[in-house]
Amino acid sequence: MRSAIYTGFVMHSRPFPRAHRFRYRIWWLLIDLDEVAELDRSLKVFSHNRFNLLAFHDRDYGHGTEALRAYVEKRLTEAGLSHAAARIELLTMPRLLGYAFNPLSVYFCRDDTSRIAAIIYEVHNTFGERHSYVIATSDDDGELIQQSSDKKFYVSPFMDMAMRYDFRVRPPADTTAVSITGAEAETPIIHATLHGSRIALTQFNLIRMYVTHPLLTLKVIGAIHWEALRIWAKRIGIRPRTPRRGHSATVGRPTHRAKGVHG
Repeated sequence: MRSAIYTGFVMHSRPFPRAHRFRYRIWWLLIDLDEVAELDRSLKVFSHNRFNLLAFHDRDYGHGTEALRAYVEKRLTEAGLSHAAARIELLTMPRLLGYAFNPLSVYFCRDDTSRIAAIIYEVHNTFGERHSYVIATSDDDGELIQQSSDKKFYVSPFMDMAMRYDFRVRPPADTTAVSITGAEAETPIIHATLHGSRIALTQFNLIRMYVTHPLLTLKVIGAIHWEALRIWAKRIGIRPRTPRRGHSATVGRPTHRAKGVHG
């Protein structure tokens, strides 16, 4: 089975305009979309599109109106990356007792040689909106992948839209890491990192993750609002939001080969 659990941490830091940093422990599922039915059958505490202690629902991703694999295939085809749909793995948090909120979910999209040919970063904000950054990898990428995209989606009321995201990724193996730096006019404004270590996706380990993190998804949404309050208290100005409908996507670009994922 290629699906797995990754346990680790998320860290955010803002060097500018006022220093701010936080870190918390978390865990994710890496779900091979071709193994979802098998996971649903073999794990009593996990279900697909049904309520359970832990669950994975297609409607929590993409447009929320179709099978998730079909949705990802369409996004890849629209970006000229249809060859990257041979195997699709999703790094995400599951629903816990029916509730989930994923600020970031990452799709690792492989070609028929098992090479990661594209990555989709699906971002959710607290206003119920979603946006995806669909980015090819470079032929010279090795164990580390580096990509970039202009910011096209409102996430934080404390950041401008005129920014660029730089992504540095260590693909899933014994460990995985995703590092995102948001820069404005070449000045880093925010740095976010997730780092996880792989353990087997078994019934026992799922129960252990639930027992050790029983309020995982509530913890995430609570941390977002608590840190927003702390940032606001530092007198960082609030940027207005323009509401949007549906799930949009931006095609980013591969950049030079990364030398490391820091943070």
